[in-house]
Amino acid sequence: MPSRSIIMVATLAVRIPTLDVADSAPRRSDSIDSLIALLIGRRFAILTGAGISTDSGIPDYRGPSGTLRKRQPMQLQEFLREESARRRYWSRSYLGWPKVETARPNASHHSVTTLERSGRSTGLITQNVDGLHSAADTTTLVELHGSLHWVRCLSCPLRIRRSDLQHTLQQLNPGLAAQWFDRVAAGDAELNPDGDAELDPQLAQHFVIPSCPACHGILKPDVVFFGENVPQSIVSQAWSMLDGATALLVLGSSLAVYSGFRFAKGAHDRDIPIAIVNQGRTRADALAALCVDAPLQVVLKALVSALC
Repeated sequence: MPSRSIIMVATLAVRIPTLDVADSAPRRSDSIDSLIALLIGRRFAILTGAGISTDSGIPDYRGPSGTLRKRQPMQLQEFLREESARRRYWSRSYLGWPKVETARPNASHHSVTTLERSGRSTGLITQNVDGLHSAADTTTLVELHGSLHWVRCLSCPLRIRRSDLQHTLQQLNPGLAAQWFDRVAAGDAELNPDGDAELDPQLAQHFVIPSCPACHGILKPDVVFFGENVPQSIVSQAWSMLDGATALLVLGSSLAVYSGFRFAKGAHDRDIPIAIVNQGRTRADALAALCVDAPLQVVLKALVSALC
């Protein structure tokens, strides 16, 4: 059995890959019928990545070619050490948050919930921080990297809703809202998968950020930054879903980051067949029993029809 040690991950404005999944060799693409045949009679754990949320308007980390989008990493120690880094993060988050807040689950999220309710899945592990699986009423859920919908204080137990913090940020920076959001509307500010937006660093220099209203500590999104540990309890919950499964279904993830890939590796080590549905190559293609290179909504509609 693989070790259940704490996972080191890169998330939010990070997602640093440990492997380039792009390759000159063509990726095999198995049929949807083969996928259905593999999963019939099995209970499977589900692992999702950013690709499942693109139809909700949230961009993914890689295109079908496997090319990583350019990002500026926010490391935990930098966030803790430098107020300028916190201003940079919160100004970008301030601009990108409305996109996350107004995003709604798409047909793929609802299909995953249907599979859960049918008793076919042992649970869902998501690498996403957008909260869309929860919004689709999936209940047996592990948000491996946390949720952008919450903010916590690093010095006391305070935990507040991100929507409430947005109101505070707007009050502290009243002259910036119209100028910045006009840029988003005009398409001049690129929205990113982790709920922030590209912003000229010069514009963030004078951005005012609040401290904790209870103890004046540092406020941080309740997600895992690069260099930060996933809580052991979360890791254990994720492994327990694989413990009860006889297959692993990966949806919309390149598995380039080890925090997700390790579950594919764990399934392979246990001789649990892996089925991957993703447009583009993944790090676990060589470990998988089959790979379906097709739009998630099409595949999941067929799965629900056949299995539920």
